[in-house]
Amino acid sequence: MRRARALFVDMSAFRSERDFRVLALGQVASEMGRQVLLIAMPYEVYVRTGSTFAVGLLALVQVASLLGLSLPGGALADTLDRRRILVVTQAALAAFTVLLLAGSRDPATPLWTVYLAAFVIAATIAIARPAQKAALFTIVTRERLNSAVALDQTANQLASVLGPALGGILIGTIGLPAAYALAAASFLCLGVAALLIRQSLAAGTAGLSRLRAIREGVTYVRRTPVVASTMVMDFTAMLFGFPVALFPALALSVFGVGAPGLGLLVSAIAIGALIASVLSGPLTAMRHKGVGVTVLFATWGTAIALFGLATFSFPLALLFLAIAGAADIAAAVLRASIVQSTIPDNMRGRVTSINSLIATAGPRLGDFEATVVAGFTSVPFSVVSGGILCVLGTLAVARAFPQLLAFGKDRTTTTP
Repeated sequence: MRRARALFVDMSAFRSERDFRVLALGQVASEMGRQVLLIAMPYEVYVRTGSTFAVGLLALVQVASLLGLSLPGGALADTLDRRRILVVTQAALAAFTVLLLAGSRDPATPLWTVYLAAFVIAATIAIARPAQKAALFTIVTRERLNSAVALDQTANQLASVLGPALGGILIGTIGLPAAYALAAASFLCLGVAALLIRQSLAAGTAGLSRLRAIREGVTYVRRTPVVASTMVMDFTAMLFGFPVALFPALALSVFGVGAPGLGLLVSAIAIGALIASVLSGPLTAMRHKGVGVTVLFATWGTAIALFGLATFSFPLALLFLAIAGAADIAAAVLRASIVQSTIPDNMRGRVTSINSLIATAGPRLGDFEATVVAGFTSVPFSVVSGGILCVLGTLAVARAFPQLLAFGKDRTTTTP
């Protein structure tokens, strides 16, 4: 029985830390709202234009916003009250999602309003994300940190399963406005959760200037090769091997499965990830985490390439996406454990903002890259070539950062 329990995600942080439970549940809801938008906005753009390039442009707009505000968001998370940041940003996300809802009900609404809303929503998320993660990992004891990391990844995947699936069902049955309504309500849950936290969420470096705070965060990452390597590897994998912008074209034009099928494509990745995160017990105890991260990112790229080759069978394509999702979340758990174990609490927001910038901007740039390649070749070719480049890029990063493969061999948690 004890061995069986060791296979499952470590629940100790959730059981013993009341504030962690409240904030984690709020983050599940907020992440679900974000996931709904990730399917609803591209769907609306593709239906209105019939262009994969237009969908890729939507991703590029989001990237521009993330690039500009992610690092300042990290500085704010380490110098302002994180509770106030969470309340204000979640209210703003709900408000702009309601504007999307109103626009989707009127066919005469200009398409540029969707791009504008996407820009503002991405900017708000860029500010909110560092405060979310910094608060979540600061309110747990050091002994519960690995449990908190694994549970956070599991919660994200649960939201990633529910969000696209519910979004696809709502779009296909009730309509696009219903999906936007669900997203708006989901964002408000995290704001309420932040108000219910008993512990102080005030930043530990309130007197630090924003510019100096940003410089310190970038310097820390640059001088810590193990942390930098995990971020570069994640960016490489997402840039070449994350073709979500092509899912509307695949669902509607290649597989012919409509909006519900689009939801299944997105959810398949999350379902595989959810299964892997629930069974993540051995990952938190793994010693050679750097080797594990490398192998898992290579597995992700291989599965994505096989998904691109499986256009003759929708169920087989979903299976390969689920395998990719399992590899991705397992890598994320190991990567987050490596990163979070090295960060001082007073720098957690800044380093998390850099990590979030890469983790969020990488997929959006990957969306744009995938749509451009698809425009010059074909949708399946773009997916397959991206998966292959993901594997090659992973191996190149591992070769360039030997500290990553060596991480854990001497049982240390930092690399100078």
